[in-house]
Amino acid sequence: MSVKLHALQAFVAAIEDGSLRSAGRRLGYSQPALTKMIKDLEFELAAPLLVRNARGVIPTEQGRLLLEHARRVQTELVQARQQIAQLGGVMRGELRISACAAALARLVPQALRSFAPEFPGIRLQVSEECHVEQIEKLRNGSSDVAIAALPASMADDEFQVHRLLGSRMAVVARRGSAQARASALRELADANWVHLGTGAERACARSLFDAAGLDVEPVDVAVNTTLALISLVAHAGYVGLIPVECLGNAMAEGTVQTVALPLPDLSIKIGALVRVHPLNGLANRYFMAHLHRAAQLLARDGERRLHAA
Repeated sequence: MSVKLHALQAFVAAIEDGSLRSAGRRLGYSQPALTKMIKDLEFELAAPLLVRNARGVIPTEQGRLLLEHARRVQTELVQARQQIAQLGGVMRGELRISACAAALARLVPQALRSFAPEFPGIRLQVSEECHVEQIEKLRNGSSDVAIAALPASMADDEFQVHRLLGSRMAVVARRGSAQARASALRELADANWVHLGTGAERACARSLFDAAGLDVEPVDVAVNTTLALISLVAHAGYVGLIPVECLGNAMAEGTVQTVALPLPDLSIKIGALVRVHPLNGLANRYFMAHLHRAAQLLARDGERRLHAA
């Protein structure tokens, strides 16, 4: 099989644009030339890849499968070029970071404070994601580093796991509400709960109810941003679980408050995940060094505050 890279590029462009003519213009090919490339691709794979309809072209089931792999190939090629340049001393490229809310509150800013000035040629793309999305992005190559709340057991075979620092969750409710005045978790058993993601943060919600002896599943909503969580707590009467690092932003508006409850251990571990790859770029490795240094600084700062209290 001799699938050509420019044919894959033409195939991806045709699907993204929904039109062979538009894709041809974008890539600098005539429509007949682009059509021939895709037909050659279909011949090589012995499968139909595109179907014409009134609005243009759409992928077949086989085409959707190829699209996933073709995009991954394109991403890998871009990364290869960047990593080869970095090995030659040219520190340029892109670093894509997905982070959980707890990491975005202090850890990621602390790391970028030193990393960004040292490597101004590295474009940074930072997004807040829940655990499931972080893992999927690492797997499909659309993220380089995931800084996540680690589950209780995390195998090191699929990803390199860098354990960084601990955190804990707090319960918040709308300021002045009946939920905010609760003195026992049983009083919140019938409340609507909101938490971040579906990973370690969700496990905290379950352990909260287990520790109180409540054999019910909290009626809950999972969101992937702190803004969404705070909005549901402040304006829809939800009770929320939020990392303590995010409390400052959440309480600054004066619309939410922590609920003074006797709580079980709601600690979480924050760590960084990277794909197990023999040629992880230098930018990636340098960022991990800055991330570890930031975690150490924050841990020491936390110890000083504890002793001062």
